[in-house]
Amino acid sequence: SAAFVLFTAYEYFPHGTIHLVVVDPGVGTERKPLAIRTRSHFFVGPDNGVFSLVLAREENWEARCLENPRFRREPVSMTFHGRDLFAPVAAHLACGTSFDRLGPVCSPAEPPWGAPVIGKGRIEGEVIHVDRFGNAVTNVPIKDLEEQAPAQDWTVAAGDIVITGLKGTYGQARPQEVLGLAGSSGFVEIAVNQGSAASLLGLGPGLKVQFLLA
Repeated sequence: SAAFVLFTAYEYFPHGTIHLVVVDPGVGTERKPLAIRTRSHFFVGPDNGVFSLVLAREENWEARCLENPRFRREPVSMTFHGRDLFAPVAAHLACGTSFDRLGPVCSPAEPPWGAPVIGKGRIEGEVIHVDRFGNAVTNVPIKDLEEQAPAQDWTVAAGDIVITGLKGTYGQARPQEVLGLAGSSGFVEIAVNQGSAASLLGLGPGLKVQFLLA
């Protein structure tokens, strides 16, 4: 969810913005602490996949592992890297510290969830986010479907739910009807018109979703 929210928001911030992202259930484990520089933004946070969607979009970026002890609060708590490690690095960057001084170049790990699996007439993905309206956002971009067939030709299966044909907007469904459609960020969503798909259908992150050509 954090990766998706960051992906949808960061481009609207000014050039040079430092995004401090601390969604870190693995704090204190062997996951790396990262700083990332793209053409327009900086990102600081854990190497747990939270930056994966941003990096998939950006063409030119560089990652540094936060190993320089000059830019951290001592002692570093094993359970509070947001305070002792990530926030100090973001503050030093804001004060003009060179990105290159933060630590050695490194490569972010693959996220713990996979990319969509694309086959002929079949795409497998999963729910990665539930928004405040209860829409279940998948990791499947609508363009991946439309490269094979129009959106209305696909059937969506998620748990016990089967939806025939994707719609263009919520209003094309009856009130309380379950539908699939492309959300504002270009990813396919499962929704309920004038209702919450998460509450009514029990959808949540990690649920596997299959897209099949009719």
